Amino acid sequence: MTATPDLSTPRLASPDLLRSVFRRHAAGVAVITARGDAGPVGFTATSLASVSAEPPMISFGIGTGASSWPAISRADHVGVHILGEHQRELATTFARSGADRFGEPTAWREGPEGVPVLDGVLAWLVCRIVTRVPAGDHRIVLAEVVLGDPAGAGRPLLYHQGRFGGLRE
Repeated sequence: MTATPDLSTPRLASPDLLRSVFRRHAAGVAVITARGDAGPVGFTATSLASVSAEPPMISFGIGTGASSWPAISRADHVGVHILGEHQRELATTFARSGADRFGEPTAWREGPEGVPVLDGVLAWLVCRIVTRVPAGDHRIVLAEVVLGDPAGAGRPLLYHQGRFGGLRE
């Protein structure tokens, strides 16, 4: 039997409505990194999507008010990191405003194209930014995959109802 939605109390479109609906949508957790003028930058993203297999392309959203946006707006390449269940603290660090994201205990190295590559992730990519599409108070970044490594061990980290968690069997 399928539950019937209660259509008697719909709400008008608003930022709060959108946030409330998407809190119910479980999403994988990624960290996007780039080289900035003053050092590496990065942020936690749940908007990562595969766009095209040929050529291999991804997309992600970033707010224009985000501290990482100035660097992402000028970067030629970004790092895309798929986080594992064991990386809740890392996801929180990269999501927190004002955090020292690349200080201890974050383990990372400079990777191809100067992109910061995080250690211990399930998978990572280095991507060349193709375009940045205006979308309200965000930009949708389209990027072509240059190279990567899918060989990390573990299970994926998820974001749901405002919390980081894992899959249940």
